[in-house]
Amino acid sequence: METDFMKSLRTIESDGFKWIDLPRPTRREMDALGRLYSFHDLNLEDSLSKTQLPKVERHTNYIFVIVHFPSWGKERHVPRVSQLSMFLGSNFLVTVHQGDLEPLMDLFKMCQENPSQRENLMGKEPGYLLHTIIDTLVDDLFHILMKVVGNIDDIEEGVFNEKMSEAREISILRREITILRRLILPMRRIVLELSRDIQRFSKEDLTPYFYDVKDHIEKVLETLDESKETIEIYKDTDFMLSSEKSNRILSILTILFTLSIPVTIISTFYGMNLPLPGDNNNPALRIFGNYTTLIILLIGAVTSTTLLLWYFRREGWISIGIHRHMH
Repeated sequence: METDFMKSLRTIESDGFKWIDLPRPTRREMDALGRLYSFHDLNLEDSLSKTQLPKVERHTNYIFVIVHFPSWGKERHVPRVSQLSMFLGSNFLVTVHQGDLEPLMDLFKMCQENPSQRENLMGKEPGYLLHTIIDTLVDDLFHILMKVVGNIDDIEEGVFNEKMSEAREISILRREITILRRLILPMRRIVLELSRDIQRFSKEDLTPYFYDVKDHIEKVLETLDESKETIEIYKDTDFMLSSEKSNRILSILTILFTLSIPVTIISTFYGMNLPLPGDNNNPALRIFGNYTTLIILLIGAVTSTTLLLWYFRREGWISIGIHRHMH
């Protein structure tokens, strides 16, 4: 029964060794593999978990590896952590994941359907295949970086556009870069450890292959560091420009409110029961006829506003608050 069950697994066999791929594995599948290859129970538990730390564990007949790669859920800008667990022995490689690592799924499908590609990828040793899997997933990170750089270019245009606010986009991109850096930083250590330990199950020296992968990881980290520095600059720039815009609006509103104060005060006096020039209680003082009150209000408003504008201009408040922003 167990032999029939093993035949139902996603398995590719070539040149004396097997590649077993388990997307979204069940407890029954992992237990069957554990009995077949004598995997440690703790390693089986770690494979079924989604929150283990990246690590390399050495056993007598196999090496157990956990690495993390980004995958994308429904929220396009927020990468999720996808765990890849691998059991490597002298004649087998078992990959365990949640089915959201598309490059790995495509690689397995290509080996199934294309005999020549199967020979290229599995014609050597399991260690070389493990290297190819990690290298493929690392190379996929460059496609992600292209999107990140493209989003930064879009944000650059929006930051200096006064009609747009990029605060939300900047925050999302900062979160994306932070998650990617947290995922990729341990990967460099894992690759270095594998370059030493994998030689137990390989006749060919695979060190140059893994060092090439390490160089790719360092380039990814370098690009992410540059992107992080750039987005921090844009964050500060967007904050300063938004603050400047808010201050400009407040300064204009303050000046307009200040200019309206004299007119409000003069109008308030004419709303009182006091004998004032031009009102109905003093017909003798209606110098300009029925429009005396209106004309007096206009003269008072224009005079007071002119004096205030002259004072603001002399103090330089208008040139700082309005005129400078018009150019």
